[in-house]
This record gives sequence, C-alpha cells and structure tokens, in this order.
Amino acid sequence: MQRDRLLRAIAILRNGGVVAYPTDTLYGLAVDPRSTTAVDRLFEIKRRDPGRAVPLIAASVEQASEAAVFDQRAQRVAAAFWPGPLAIVLPAREVVRPKILASDGSVALRVPAHPVSQALAAGFGFCLTATSANLSGEPPTSSPDVVAKTIGHRIDFLFDGGDSPGGPPSTIVDLRGAAPRLVREGAVAWDRVLRSIE
Repeated sequence: MQRDRLLRAIAILRNGGVVAYPTDTLYGLAVDPRSTTAVDRLFEIKRRDPGRAVPLIAASVEQASEAAVFDQRAQRVAAAFWPGPLAIVLPAREVVRPKILASDGSVALRVPAHPVSQALAAGFGFCLTATSANLSGEPPTSSPDVVAKTIGHRIDFLFDGGDSPGGPPSTIVDLRGAAPRLVREGAVAWDRVLRSIE
C-alpha cells in the first residue's frame, strides 16, 4: 500500500501536480520546482504572496547540490545535520524557477529525517518544494486530517503517513556570507550549528 501511494504521488508530481506529504516536522506541499506551471499552482493553492521564497527538500546532499551551489562549509554543515530539521540557504542553480527563490536568488533546502519525504524526493529524481501544507497565514499542521479538511479539495493528492512528529519548525541558516547567519530559530540549536563550522 505504501509503495502504491508513493508511485501515485510521484506520477502526480511528474505531471505538474501538487502533493501533501509528511516530513520530520510538519506536513508539506510538494511540486516540481523546475516547473513554472506547478509552482504557479502551489502559490495559488496556498494563496501565497509572490516574492515569498519556498524551501526545498532533497533525498541526499548529492540531490540537493543539483538545485543549489554547495561550498565546503555548506557540505560540512549538511554532513553534520542531514537528514534532519536544518535548512541551509545557498545560491540556487538556474534550473529552479525564480518564483520560489528569494529576491537575491537563494534557496533554502534540507534533507528531512522522514522515510516518506526522502522516498518521495528520491523517486521523483529531483528536489521538491517543502512549504507547509496550509493556507498562507494559517497555522501549519502535523495532522493529515487537518490537511484534508483545510486544503484537501485544492490539492491533487494527500500522502497520509499518519501524524508528523510536529514540534519546532526546521532551523534555517544562511551560509553564503563570510559568517553564518541565523534566519529562523527552530529544532536545531544555533550554537550546535556554529560548533559544526569551527
């Protein structure tokens, strides 16, 4: 059953569809970040304002490097915390649609510690969007039942993997400058990130 749902979700994503799925924190919404049509649908479904960047998930560091440019420091941080709830802000590669990027051309991405989200990205063959599965301005959720009630009619498929662990969102760290910068506090403590870079 799990494999059937996984194959269905991957097929929907390859056809430009929108899939809700569990991560190691909350439920997210996946589309192909290389597809203008899919990205436009994502913003429409969430009623998200243009100009708000969308994070990505990957199945591995190698897959993440297909969407963003990693230097040695980023590789060290990724090795220390992936899979896990730490997203790294890096320069995006041109293959990623500009609409999901920050105004400076950067993207935040991570490898989640959840079997469904990892398998989804691995099976799809490229990074996937990982914005929270809710309408913009509404609270994110760890419950597939809440996803179904709030936006289930707006998406193409809900991969019900049971409740996600919940808790704090992923920590976001910008590693592009001379010194690392904390963008959002979250599940991974900032001092742990700094120690991994020393």
